[in-house]
Amino acid sequence: MQGKSAPAYREDPGPEPETEPPHRAARSLGAISAAPAPVVPLVGALAVSRANPRTRSFRRRFFPEASNAEWNDWRWQLRNRIRDTDALARVINLSEGERAAIQRHRGPLPVGITPYYLSLVDENDPDQPLRRTVVPVLGEYLRTPGEADDPLHEDGHSPVPGIVHRYPDRILFLVTGFCSVYCRYCTRSRMVGSSGEYRFGREVWKRALDYVAATPSIRDVLVSGGDPLTLADDTLEWLLAGLRAIPHVEMIRLGTKVPAVLPQRVTPQLTRILKRHHPFWLSIHFTHPDELTPEVAAACGRLADAGIPLGSQTVLLAGVNDNVDTMKRLMHGLLKIRVKPYYLYQCDPISGSSHFRTPVQKGLDIIAGLRGHTSGYAVPTYVIDAPGGGGKIPLLPHNIVGRDGDDLLLRNHEGRVFRYPDPGGKLGLELHQEA
Repeated sequence: MQGKSAPAYREDPGPEPETEPPHRAARSLGAISAAPAPVVPLVGALAVSRANPRTRSFRRRFFPEASNAEWNDWRWQLRNRIRDTDALARVINLSEGERAAIQRHRGPLPVGITPYYLSLVDENDPDQPLRRTVVPVLGEYLRTPGEADDPLHEDGHSPVPGIVHRYPDRILFLVTGFCSVYCRYCTRSRMVGSSGEYRFGREVWKRALDYVAATPSIRDVLVSGGDPLTLADDTLEWLLAGLRAIPHVEMIRLGTKVPAVLPQRVTPQLTRILKRHHPFWLSIHFTHPDELTPEVAAACGRLADAGIPLGSQTVLLAGVNDNVDTMKRLMHGLLKIRVKPYYLYQCDPISGSSHFRTPVQKGLDIIAGLRGHTSGYAVPTYVIDAPGGGGKIPLLPHNIVGRDGDDLLLRNHEGRVFRYPDPGGKLGLELHQEA
């Protein structure tokens, strides 16, 4: 539904989240906790014995003073995020381009990487896939035709601050501009990590909840941001309870990258909160098989054991995951940790994203290389989120060859052509006419 443009979320005049320690930033984003929670071990969550060897080595080198309880506390991970040139250069050997890009940065989408996730980054190779996704490069400052700060026109479909209402029966509910790790290709790079015109807090959320309650056609709410799982437990409970109290809201979904970049956040308390609001679904942003560590497997296992269906959302990125082998390893790995591959997105044409975007044919080739060559469950739906606010448009390889009388001609994954009896059908005739 088209509404008046409403990007100015000014109700919460709190300080800019990226100018303070993360625990204070969380309060400015609406978290209720009066102070950071005490550091306690997460019993049964992410024990050191389950940590991957790369992370253990990283921790010994760069955070030797951190106790087991601290390293496994998500609040400690947030407080110790790497956020500037000097801190990052202490851990990885920055290329000249990376260093220049970080120092040039102003405004939203700052550098922000948890110690855990940085432990997965190669310290010497600027072309390592995970490193490319979180360390800025000068390509971010190149603007090419067709790019825009808000290419999906989310602000133009915002009837009230925090709500994007594009489809008839479902909405996007943006609740924060804060992420534990900032992906350099973020669709909402215009609003994350810096306040700008976007503010979040109780007053904004109440207006959004009132809009949902007053719109009976809304049956499905996708909670997103920023990353909602960076909010404090009691704040998240307040938001989810507010949605669940609306009779016509049938299902709640939440979009997050936290299980992949901050698995320590998936505590027993968090899963208890989430499972109270079934039917509740979680869409997790995964990028590369290198993210599928024992810590991530433990976090996803805890969520799945709570009865929460898990789906993955992956962005197709040049030099990161744009080949069949990498994508197949990612999809197989996700199924092993009980995450169903859901969407493969063509990278949105946000400003400064040309170095990440692939030709659309590349995505079709990857889907063709998966379908029939692996389990159907391992094949995501390849979509373009149409610029201008057109919504998701699924793309498929061309498997219809044409028509021969009453037979529809189909091409399988091996390239062989088969006949399907389709008396009276017309599908495929247009292919003969075009030829």
